[in-house]
Amino acid sequence: MDGRRYAAELKAEVASELAALLRQGGRPGLATVLIGDDYPARAYEQRLRRLAADVSCRYVCERLPADAEEADAIATVGKLDADPRISGIVVLRPLPTGIAEVALYRALDPLKDIEAVHPVNAGLLALGRPRYIPSTPASCFYMLDRYLASTGRELPEFYAASTIVVVGRSANVGKPAILLGLARNATVISCDEHTFRAGRLYDHTATADVLIVAAGVPGLIRGEHVKSGVIAIDVGINAVPRSGGGTRLVGDLDHDSVATKAEALSPVPGGVGPVTDVWLLRNTVAAAELSLSTEAAQPSREGYGLPGGDVRRVSA
Repeated sequence: MDGRRYAAELKAEVASELAALLRQGGRPGLATVLIGDDYPARAYEQRLRRLAADVSCRYVCERLPADAEEADAIATVGKLDADPRISGIVVLRPLPTGIAEVALYRALDPLKDIEAVHPVNAGLLALGRPRYIPSTPASCFYMLDRYLASTGRELPEFYAASTIVVVGRSANVGKPAILLGLARNATVISCDEHTFRAGRLYDHTATADVLIVAAGVPGLIRGEHVKSGVIAIDVGINAVPRSGGGTRLVGDLDHDSVATKAEALSPVPGGVGPVTDVWLLRNTVAAAELSLSTEAAQPSREGYGLPGGDVRRVSA
């Protein structure tokens, strides 16, 4: 599954939506909060900066040192909350140990919380009434839906007959991916480090028709851990040393061995990542649309690919 191709197609759609919104007087703007000097977080910030420039979307990054106090981080979020030129805010992870994620998430204006980490937005997603869907799990299912459609499958029938195994239970990837699978009427199995410690992880991955891995462990899943014909989506982004010096990015799947068994799989890099970047910008545009609406406080299912909504945004 070629994430770069899917991302290019999605980017064209977002650019068109953004231009239309600007003509209507909308003010889309994306802001990131980067605390410390984590390599993956810096790389992500740079990609978002370039993407926003490509489609002429306002972008700002608020940077704080690794030793910043929690109060300073909350104040920074509050400043962005109050800025009418910013419609979407993303707190980049990981955070330094002295700053609690939940404190920053609660400080976000829910209408600007485009990764749905504020308790209100997370709750709406769990209830099947999402205001926004976090960009990474949304991108997993966008790619999966597009791939399935390209093979001529009927999506409702495929999902109802499939087992989706999600490895990783993070609030921003694993848990929302579980909810999106359930919303498609699939059988969903959730695994995490406790499953691994109990010696049961590979029992479950071997049953997967669709495997979504977001564990942050390089090469965690190998070919012998999956069944023939699996469709595998690798969310892992792990920086590992190169033999000649420097670092390279690898996923949570051992790509070569899984490829011998899989019907399809997403590479790292070039898989979920590029789509995630564009989806985040799409949520930024959606947030700016909400700010124009007199019903901004009423979350809608439309446009986010849950049953009863317009699946155009997450499927072919």
